[in-house]
Formats: sequence, C-alpha cells, structure tokens
Amino acid sequence: MSWGTELWDQFDNLEKHTQWGIDVLEKYIKFVKERTEIEISYAKQLRNLSKKYQPKKNSKEEEEYKYTSCKAFLATLNEMNDYAGQHEVISENMTSQITAELARFVQELKQERKSHFHDGRKAQQYIETFWKQLEASKRRFERDCKEADRAQQYFEKMDADINVTKADVEKARQQAQIRHQMAEDSKAEYSSILQKFNHDQREHYHTHIPNIFQKIQEMEERRIVRIGECMKTYAEVDRQVIPIIGKCLDGITKAAESIDQKNDSLLVIEAFKSGFEPPGDIDFEDFTQPMKRTVSESSLSNSRWDGKSEPKPGSKSKGKLWPFIKKNKLSLKLITLNTQVWNLIEGGGPEDFSNLPPEQRRKKLQQKVDELNKEIQKEMDQRDALTKMKDVYIKNPQMGDAASVDHKLAELGQNMEKLRLEAQKFEGWLAEVEGRLPVRTEQSRRQSGMYDTQNTSGLNNCAQDRESSPDGSYTEEPSQESEMKVPVTEFDDEFDDEEPLPTIGTCKALYTFEGQNEGTISVMEGEMLYVIEEDKGDGWTRIRRNEDEEGYVPTSYVEVYLDKNAKGAMTYI
Repeated sequence: MSWGTELWDQFDNLEKHTQWGIDVLEKYIKFVKERTEIEISYAKQLRNLSKKYQPKKNSKEEEEYKYTSCKAFLATLNEMNDYAGQHEVISENMTSQITAELARFVQELKQERKSHFHDGRKAQQYIETFWKQLEASKRRFERDCKEADRAQQYFEKMDADINVTKADVEKARQQAQIRHQMAEDSKAEYSSILQKFNHDQREHYHTHIPNIFQKIQEMEERRIVRIGECMKTYAEVDRQVIPIIGKCLDGITKAAESIDQKNDSLLVIEAFKSGFEPPGDIDFEDFTQPMKRTVSESSLSNSRWDGKSEPKPGSKSKGKLWPFIKKNKLSLKLITLNTQVWNLIEGGGPEDFSNLPPEQRRKKLQQKVDELNKEIQKEMDQRDALTKMKDVYIKNPQMGDAASVDHKLAELGQNMEKLRLEAQKFEGWLAEVEGRLPVRTEQSRRQSGMYDTQNTSGLNNCAQDRESSPDGSYTEEPSQESEMKVPVTEFDDEFDDEEPLPTIGTCKALYTFEGQNEGTISVMEGEMLYVIEEDKGDGWTRIRRNEDEEGYVPTSYVEVYLDKNAKGAMTYI
C-alpha cells in the first residue's frame, strides 16, 4: 500500500504524523539518556560504597583482613568495583551507540522531512494557483457570454422597432458582434486553461504528490526501522556485560566459599595466645596447726608482684591464683595493667619486645625480621640497578660519568650492612624465644661488633633477666637468669671439640670482605674457597680457607657452586 495513492488528499495529516514520529524518536533518545545517567549514578554509588568499606591503610582494620571472612568481604568489595565498571560500560555504549547515533539521525530526518513537505507545498500551491486562473477564466467566459446575449437581444429589439433609425440598428448590430467575438475568445481561453489544468491536475495527483508521499513514507519507515534497531542495541548492550557481571558474581560466590572457620579460629589463637601455662592447683593451707601460718605463694602478699621477697633457691614453683578469682582483685588489676602494656609496646617498649608474652614476642620479632629483610632486598635491588647503570656508563661514557655512581653504591653498601646487622640482632632474639638456640650461640657470634657492644646490656636486661611466669607476671630473679644462661666458655669448648664440617661445595669471592667481627673471615676478590655451610636464610654463608681458617661471609659477596652429591645441597648463585 502506498501513501501516494491511498492518502493523496491527506497532506496535512501526513505532516502531523511524521512530526509525531520525530517526537517519538526524541522521546526515546531522552529515555536512553536518562538510563545512562542512572547507570553512571549507580556505578558511582557502588564505587563509593566499595571505597567506604575498604580497609584504611596502616590501621587496625587492615590487620583484621587476615581472617578468611574479612578476605572474602574484601574480595566482594573488589568484585563490586568491577560490577560498577560494567554499569559504566553500559552507559558508555548506550551513549555512543544509541543516543549519539539517534541524535544525528533525527537531525537528518528533520532536514529530509522539511525538504519533502516543502516540495509538497510547492506542488499544492501551484495547483491551487492554476485552479484560481481556471476559475477566473471561467467567470470571464461566463460574463462575456451574458454580455453577448444581452447585446444580441438589444440588437434584435432595435431591429424590430420601426421608430429606430437605421444607424442605431447598425450600431446595435456591431456591438452584438463584438460581444459575440469576446465570448468566443473567452471560450477559447477558458477551454485552453481548462485542458492545461486538467493535465497538470492529473500530474499533480497521480505523479508529483504520489512521488513526494512515497518519499515521506520511506522516510517514516526508515525511522521505524531505526528505532527498532536501537531497541535491539539497547538490549544487546545489556546482554554483552552479563557474562562479566556473572563472573563478578561468581567471584563473590568463590570468595564466600573460601571462608574457613577453622583457619580463622587458628588465627585468633595466633593473635592472642600468650604462651603461658594455665595456673596450677592451689595448695591447702592448714590453719589448725598450732604454728605460724605460712604465707602462701598464691596469696596477695606474693613478692612476685611487688618485688619485696624472693622464693627460696631451688624450690619448685607452686601454682598461682589466676585472676579470674573474684577475691583476688589486686591480681586482676595487675594482669589488666600488664595486658595494656603489651598492647602499647609500639609506643615505647623495649627493642627486643621482652615486655610481651612469649608467643606475642615471637610474632613481633618475626614481623621485625621480615620487615628488615624486605628493606635489605630493596637496597639490593637499588644496588643492582646502580651497578647496571655504572656498567652502561663505562661502556658508553657519553651517557654519564661512572664515578658519580660510586658514592651512591658505597652508601647502599653501608645501609645494607647496617640492615643485615640489625636483622641478625633480631634473629638472635627470635632464636632465643623459639628455643632453637641458647642465649650465646654460633648465630650470636655472627652478630656485629656494634650489636655486641651496644646491645649486650639490652639482651641481659630484657631477653634473659625477665622471664614470664605462668600467672602472667614478670620476675627479675637472678636464680632464673643463671638457669637460662649458658656460659660462653662452655659453649665455645663444646663447639671447638666438634669434628670439622664436610665440604659441600666451592665459592668465588665477588668482592673483598673485611671480616672484622667475631665469627667472620676476610676474603679477597676473586679468591676461591670451600663452602661448609650454606645460607640458612640469614644472609651468611660459612666457608673454609684451610683447616684452621673458617668463618662466615655475606652470601651476596660470593658466588656459590654447591656439590650436587652433597647432602641437602642446592645449586644457586
């Protein structure tokens, strides 16, 4: 069905309908634009929500995320961030593929519609003007005919009247002839205009108008097709992100399934375990004996709290009142105070964390060792980078002065040495806490001279003199100090009596090392030596030059070639 044939007389209605179609397109554009704004706002709110519940750096919240449930929650926040990103993708795609495209299409449609209806109005105006000419010609022909009839009747009347002169009759006859000629001319003009009008009218209603209306119909159908395509695109944009949104939801599900309640329970134990033993049984105090009542070690006058008295040497430690007994209010207050001190050790506690319970102290020391090892690795990376830069400067002097890097390399070397010594110091304390080594061990021999001179008093006062008692208090008893210390001479003799360790490989000194500290050995660059003990993770390797000379050197100073047949040997450089 064609608008040109079926709606030939509905020019005004077609004009209104096509304008309505453009309004529908603009309404749909507005709808999609508001949808994109909603998507952007929703994505922004999701991102703000995710950011709001993210753990703050260097805060207590960050420590809480070691639990699997908190890790799962953090994973959920991250997935929600990605989920928000997909809504931003929806907004961007709808804006570029629908809103922008439809806006351009509407502008083109308006121009095309304006052109078509302009042509239609022009054709309409032409046929209307021609119709007016036809009507004018018709009226003029009608008027001339009437005038010719009146002139003819007047002539006949004059001709029949005997009283009228011949000249008047002749004049009336001539006037009638003139009127008849004018009527004939008007008739011919009217007939010509009528024929032309009929021809143009047929062209107008059967050719021009149908062509124009056909173009308008095609334009309108393109509009309908385009809005349908945009609706499909609207759905496809949503469908494209569904797999990614599904992955986000799968990630949240996977994070939820990774929650391990048993592991979280173990983490609670690790976080709060003090390492103390539960209190023993309370001794019976017999008040029926006719003797002076013996002061019980579990009473409130116990000198372990106030330091006024000491237990007898060699006596076994008796059970203490645990602070859960209501009458022991003073003990409860003291335990609470000690707990507060443990929680505030980072605000100014001893360097070796000796004011903490054993398990908490071990964790703090391990954490400190890990931090120092990270710092050492960072310095090593910087040194390697500078070394490569120096090599480039040596090969290409125009790029820079190689000597300018030496000062920084020397500074990095000093920093690394300080960090290694500091790490060894904390590793020594950690070894004591874990019970892997006595107070004075070969590990401590590898400590720097600075550590031996500056921190010996700290070790004696913190790590050795102050030992934890089962009731949560700390004592400063010389007897316990003597029990925990191992004499240096005795250990040295025991070490010297051991058989020499077997050789497990060889090594080449990469740099010169001055072994000035106890337990170390000096080496020269390029020197070949024997390896008798590989690096245990503390940054030191034990080597031997001959039967009488052996000691430790930094692992980074040597290139090690371990014998594959040696027991427990590993090949590395």
